[in-house]
Formats: sequence, C-alpha cells, structure tokens
Amino acid sequence: MSAGGLTREDTRPQDGTAQRPRYGEAVLRLSGAQKSARGAPAYSRFVNRPLGRRLAAAAHVAGATPNQVTVASGLSTAAGIGALALLPPAWWTGPVVAALLVLGYALDAADGQLARLRGGGSVAGEWLDHVVDAAKTATIHLAVLVAAYRGWEPRPQAWLLLPLLFSAVASTWFFTIILNDHLRRRAGTRDGQATVAAGEARQHSTLRSLASVPVDYGVLCLLTVLSGLPVVFGWAYGALAVAFTLVTGASMVAWFRQVRALDRGPS
Repeated sequence: MSAGGLTREDTRPQDGTAQRPRYGEAVLRLSGAQKSARGAPAYSRFVNRPLGRRLAAAAHVAGATPNQVTVASGLSTAAGIGALALLPPAWWTGPVVAALLVLGYALDAADGQLARLRGGGSVAGEWLDHVVDAAKTATIHLAVLVAAYRGWEPRPQAWLLLPLLFSAVASTWFFTIILNDHLRRRAGTRDGQATVAAGEARQHSTLRSLASVPVDYGVLCLLTVLSGLPVVFGWAYGALAVAFTLVTGASMVAWFRQVRALDRGPS
C-alpha cells in the first residue's frame, strides 16, 4: 500500500519527450530524488521502492504517464486479489497470487517516482492513487475470506471472522494515515515525525522500519505465496493479523499525541 505511496500525476515531461533520458539515466536521477525513509516499513523501504524505481525508469523511457502506471498497478493487484479468491488451493496458486500482488505494489511505488521524473504530481493523480490503495486495503482480506469459505477444509467456522477483523483494522490504519497527512498539511507541516527531533528520527529510522514490518502491505503480498497451502497460510495470516492489530493500537496512541500537539502549535 502505499500507505507509503501518496502522490502523483499526469504532467508532461518538462524537457519534452525527445529529451527523455535513457533507462540508466532515469534510475540515477531517481536514486537522488527519493522520499524520506523515516518510518517507512522495511519491505517498502528496502525492496519495493528500489523495485518501483526501476519500473518508473522503464515507464519513463516508454513514455507512460503516472496515471497509466497507477491503473496498471490497480489491474495487477485486482488480478492477484481475484486469483486469491477464486483459484483452487494448489501448490502453484500461491506463487501466481504473490507475483501479481508484488508487481502491483511495485507499480504503486513507481507512479509517484515517475511523476517526479516528469516534473511533478497533481491532485488528480494523488486522488487516483488513494482510491486504488483504499480498495486493495479492504478487498485483499475479503478475498482471503472468500477463499477460506470456498475451499479450505477443514477450518473452524469462527476463523472466517479473522479476515473481516483484519480488513476493518487495515482500513482504519490506512484512513488514519491519510487523515494524519491531511491534518499536518493544514498545520503547515508534512513531516511525519513532527514531534521527534531530526537526529533522533534518523537514529531510529532502521529500527522503526523493522518494527513496522507487520503493517507493511508488501509483507502481506509475500505471505500469499503460501495461500495454496491453507493450513500453513491460515496460521501465518492469523499471526500477521495479531501483530498488525498490536502495531496499529500502539500507533494510534502515538499519532493521537502528535495530532494533539498540532493544536498547541510550535513551542
């Protein structure tokens, strides 16, 4: 998700299509124009962004727009979610689902990076990106529910409540991230660590990334490689749901304190 991917859009290259750099040049330019890594979960930070950078460079050379990349991300993710819900459990279905979801998430990272290569983003692009993210945040867990109901035997009936709860927590998490961003904009700061000293934030950046692993959408994408093995996936998915809920609860407390600090203004 890009809880880490708020961006985008459909601006034309400022230097014209004929001046579009080669692939290697585009990758090099993007390497020096990345978003802050502070607080970004480990998979998103160390795997998804670099992968998205390469996809963005390829899309730039091909002349694609950020909106087109966002749509491609949505289509790949939708195909993965559909496969998760409808394919029968078998050894080969998990890799198919995971490949589609991982590609969709990488393209989600690519659209914002492509926008930067083309000179900037737009409100419409950010809107489209958020809509795609909101849809996948909820529906991937509903796909797990459908898959479990259709073909996972044996499994306790009560287990079917787990994807519903996971969907509710994940949707709340995503909405709160967007709300935090909106409130910080209104307060005149986009810094996700507004209440933390810059040096302290850098010091704990990698630790925060690792601590955020349970709420990293990319981890869920990778986990679906086990979806063709219902018993194994069921236990792993349940453990992730518990960890996600615990991190979400702790984050809500911290975020509330940060947002309350915005009312007081700079000290």
